[in-house]
Amino acid sequence: MDKIYEYARAEYAKIGVDTEEAIRKLSELTVSLHCWQGDDVGGFDTDAALSGGIQATGNYPGKAKTPEQLMQDMKKAISLCPGRCKLNLHASYAIFEDGEYADRDALEPKHFKKWVDFAKENGMGIDFNPTFFSHPKAASLTLTSPDEEIRGFWVNHGKACVRIARYFAEETGEPCVMNIWIPDGMKEIPADRMGPRARFIKSLDEILSEKREGDGVYLTLESKVFGIGLESYTAGSAEFCLGYSLSRGIVPLMDNGHYHPTEMVSDKISSMLLFAPKIALHVTRPVRWDSDHVVIFDDETREMAKEIVFSGREKDVFLALDFFDASINRIAAWAVGLRSFRKALLYAYLLPAADLKGYQDSENFTSMLSVSEEAKTMPFGIVWNEFCERMGAPRDGEWLPSVREYEEKVLSAR
Repeated sequence: MDKIYEYARAEYAKIGVDTEEAIRKLSELTVSLHCWQGDDVGGFDTDAALSGGIQATGNYPGKAKTPEQLMQDMKKAISLCPGRCKLNLHASYAIFEDGEYADRDALEPKHFKKWVDFAKENGMGIDFNPTFFSHPKAASLTLTSPDEEIRGFWVNHGKACVRIARYFAEETGEPCVMNIWIPDGMKEIPADRMGPRARFIKSLDEILSEKREGDGVYLTLESKVFGIGLESYTAGSAEFCLGYSLSRGIVPLMDNGHYHPTEMVSDKISSMLLFAPKIALHVTRPVRWDSDHVVIFDDETREMAKEIVFSGREKDVFLALDFFDASINRIAAWAVGLRSFRKALLYAYLLPAADLKGYQDSENFTSMLSVSEEAKTMPFGIVWNEFCERMGAPRDGEWLPSVREYEEKVLSAR
């Protein structure tokens, strides 16, 4: 392996790229891994069906049904992937014991203590998401509701989640990114677009009042273009969420499945970083709409990674995955998605960025195109396998048998 890697290192050196530096930089990046891939977004606080335009298709055997099973599966998935991870939780994954139950407006840090213990055992921080869906009081509208009782319930849920996020930051010693997304909208053309958005501002301001300076919590706001049953109007549009985030000094979050099919988040990253001190990303794979397919090493994923890396602002971008596929082995889905996104980041680090930018500035577009294309056949896979080995993770071609063995011994018994 050493000789093979030295060959790859020498080849990259010819185009002015230091593979050691690329590996070092990649090892410093943390990616937040979402718990909801393991149980099809079910959660543990309700037996209600999914709502809010969310669908997990398929019925592959072995779905996690308890907190212990979900933690076991996440630990297995993380062991297959190189690099640092954070745990990303939804509020619906609260763990109640001894017959206790708290509705979402009354959630407390104690309902997530087992998750904190799990994170500490595995050396991870925790990110968090209030759950404004799959609940009887989310049957219509949440933070935009004209019903003050309903709106107040969800405001109190948001406030409770800020307190829980603060608890995560204190306990793990790592900042907690708390992301707000609501599915509020309408199937038909609305008579009033401004009213719900004005109520959304009021609700967000009330939630934001729970935030404390220096508490280790980064609040983010996520937009969406439409959802199932919400095709004509979404209160939390891109313009609304960006305007609110910048006006209130919180972090805008872009999910690359939450835009029109012809829009590319890779093109938005540079603009956002020029105006926002920090941004957040939910990396997914939309197929014609917000379908949350497993992330793969495709053109847009690579282009997003390139924009992050070429900006030199990697530490200002909160990276998280967001997909769920119930049609394949769920642990393999985690592994494919996380490994693919890290591959995209490494691929970006192995591009001759200074040369490519110089070609563009000098209008030498022939060289820019040629060098970009030739980079695709560089010995990238050798450097990737070296990174995996150094991080103590299996190389390509080695991890899937471990998943099959886990499926046979653990998942098949559920």
